[in-house]
Amino acid sequence: MAKVNLLPWRSERRKVRQKEFFLLLGISAAVAFALGVAGSVYFSYQIDGQTNRNAYLNDQISQLEAKLTEIKDLQSRKAKLMRRKDAIEELQTDRSRMVHLFDELVRTIPEGVRLTSIKQNGDKLTLDGQTQSNARVSAYMRNIEASGWMTNPDLSVIEVKGDDKTLPYTFDLTLTLTKPGQVLGPDGKPVLGPDGKPLIAPMAAPAASTTSPAPTSPGGSAPASAAPAPATVPAKTEPTPAPAAGSKGGATP
Repeated sequence: MAKVNLLPWRSERRKVRQKEFFLLLGISAAVAFALGVAGSVYFSYQIDGQTNRNAYLNDQISQLEAKLTEIKDLQSRKAKLMRRKDAIEELQTDRSRMVHLFDELVRTIPEGVRLTSIKQNGDKLTLDGQTQSNARVSAYMRNIEASGWMTNPDLSVIEVKGDDKTLPYTFDLTLTLTKPGQVLGPDGKPVLGPDGKPLIAPMAAPAASTTSPAPTSPGGSAPASAAPAPATVPAKTEPTPAPAAGSKGGATP
């Protein structure tokens, strides 16, 4: 005979399944909550670490900016000192330069030329004067070109003016001041080096001098440019004793 279960087994199984469902739902909620808390803690820790790193970087950037500001101040002070140094060196150079300039003006001016005014504007020099002829001015310009302290002579005006019969011509001449060995460009201006200063060509070493007699002119006299011989102090001489009495010959006067 077959067994028949007349108990409400379906409701019992439904209750078990509901319990299992709520249990699984509770476990899932707990796991989700735990994961959310863990994620929040992790990301909060990462944010705090990044915030600390940002604060450290900002502090280092502030220190570097302070150092950069200090470096800029030092560079500015260095530039001012270098400009002051260049100005002092230029003044020191100009002191001797003017001495050489006036010396070269005296050496280069030929006979028959007279200067009436000298004007300087930087490295430009303007000379006004009187001359006997055009040839005198040409000779003067050649002497300027051969000079080591003046170059690029440019004759602006030459004309007959004035009542002076010996120096009837007046001229206006401009030239450029330079230094011996200074390198000039095609435009006549000094060529600057990498440091911004004019280039100076190296001077050739002077040849070794040998002791040889100075050349003499055909007339037998030494040339005018030869250096005079140093003066010598005459050596002291002992007085000669007086001759004995009765000897031949009288005493020398």
